[in-house]
Amino acid sequence: MNRKSGIIVITILALLIGLIISIQIGTTASSDIGGLIPVAKARGLEQELRDLRVEKEAIMQEYLELESRMKEIEEKTLSEDALLQAATKELERYRLSAGVVDVIGPGVIVTVDDPVPTEENPGDGYSTIMLRYDLLLSLVNKLKDAGAEAISINGQRIIATTEISLAGDNVNINTVPTAPPYIIKAIGNAETLDATLTIRYGIVETMRNTYGLSVTIVKQEELEIPRYSGVIRFRYATPVESPETQQ
Repeated sequence: MNRKSGIIVITILALLIGLIISIQIGTTASSDIGGLIPVAKARGLEQELRDLRVEKEAIMQEYLELESRMKEIEEKTLSEDALLQAATKELERYRLSAGVVDVIGPGVIVTVDDPVPTEENPGDGYSTIMLRYDLLLSLVNKLKDAGAEAISINGQRIIATTEISLAGDNVNINTVPTAPPYIIKAIGNAETLDATLTIRYGIVETMRNTYGLSVTIVKQEELEIPRYSGVIRFRYATPVESPETQQ
């Protein structure tokens, strides 16, 4: 009886020991598995972080390259704008010199008309200034000598190719018929222009004393002269090509 009881006790103890060992093994295995999951996640996150850093560096490098390119474009644009502005100003000077733009500025207005008929000098029915239209040419040349930057006669802009000629009963200026009174406008230093015209033995004195013409000069702080309205054509002259343009 005692022997059987001892076997039973030993069996129960063995079962208990086995159960305890099983529980212990299970607990250890669970602990190991639970420890491996956070480590794997951490490694994954570290890899993602490294990938993000690499991507960030690539984006930053691309940004710096784009910023540098943008700066180059801005500098080039500013340079091109400066060149364009300089070319525009140069073109405007040429247009002013050619007389193809309306201009405004200080100057003088000179009015030339035929003598007023009197009983002593009734006239012969011909216009003195039209017969002596060369006096208009002399007057224009004197204004140019005095520094006039723009001149017009009866609204006709005087340019390099302007012709003043007698045609029938009219004086043609730029092929446009004109008649007295002749109103000459000149833009420049009003004092200088006036002094040049009224100098002793000058053109105005000659026109008045020799030919009896009526000549008045009025200085203006501002007057306007229209542009040349004709078409400028060159039949024979052509520009000389520079070595740079030939390349």
